[in-house]
Amino acid sequence: MKINDHAPVLPYQASSQRYDSMPYRRVGNSGVQFPALSLGLWHNFGEHDNFSNARAMLRTAFDLGITHFDLANNYGPPYGSAESNFGRIMTMDFAQHRDELFISSKAGYDMWPGPYGVGGSRKYLISSLDQSLKRMGLDYVDLFYHHCPDDETPIEETVGALDSLVRQGKALYVGISNYSAEQTRQALKLFNELGTPCLIHQVRYSMFDRAAEHQLMPLLDDKGVGLITFSPLAQGLLSDRYLNGIPTDSRAANSKSYLQQDSVSEHLRQIKQLHHLAQQRGQSLSQMALAWILEKPEVSSVLIGASSAQQLIDNVQAVDNLSFSGQELQTIEQILSQ
Repeated sequence: MKINDHAPVLPYQASSQRYDSMPYRRVGNSGVQFPALSLGLWHNFGEHDNFSNARAMLRTAFDLGITHFDLANNYGPPYGSAESNFGRIMTMDFAQHRDELFISSKAGYDMWPGPYGVGGSRKYLISSLDQSLKRMGLDYVDLFYHHCPDDETPIEETVGALDSLVRQGKALYVGISNYSAEQTRQALKLFNELGTPCLIHQVRYSMFDRAAEHQLMPLLDDKGVGLITFSPLAQGLLSDRYLNGIPTDSRAANSKSYLQQDSVSEHLRQIKQLHHLAQQRGQSLSQMALAWILEKPEVSSVLIGASSAQQLIDNVQAVDNLSFSGQELQTIEQILSQ
């Protein structure tokens, strides 16, 4: 991992005011509370990223009241390196705060070669979590997800493996991610039969991606299962980044990015109108986009990413204004329906 800052780093002392401003929300029917905004380590924490920057972001997040850090076995690149670097930072800065933190990881997507390094089999899930714990230097994770459904593995096997991990003490809670409403319904039934409740579902959701509203969100609300959303800014579309074109250093300009230039062009009119409304609310567009998700009572937390401590500070300011007038919500719907 790149370390460009050679200045000595002072020992970390967490802010005594870290719990003063961040709202916390109950996760489904459980006893767990999540910060309104959680930090995802999908990008900017891998081997090729700046270690000092990653460390500063984690310190800043905790000082702002973010207690939930979300990882996966294949976050990096290369695979596993985000967990390894997180483990280093845990040892250096957060060991004494372990019981204040809620740490999650996942497995499901491709991780290592061969038939046992992907999917939803008992073999893969248990092996993967064992590897994740070693990389992070942890005895257990607070939450372990099946990262994506696997049509080639019986769902009974996948849910049974997650149940086993809780009973073995390697995970305190389990969850699922990217499951359809029907797959979720099947999984929840099996979890309940085994006596290990599903804590939460992690799903892609933003102003520009609202598929979860139709069946999944009502189902989770009805069953008392939490909901945490990822990609809340639609890979950066819902920010001030593209108001005046596509910067050369942006995700849309990177051919390897998930965000395509066509998406920017397709949504540009809406982005500008939403930006104008955000200004009227005294927020940036990204802050308003985060607040819009948190306006929904079904949402337990919103996963945000960051490339710098300052960007994290800016986005966390979304919690300063989470209320919308009826007229503002109607205006947003009109903009999004264009």
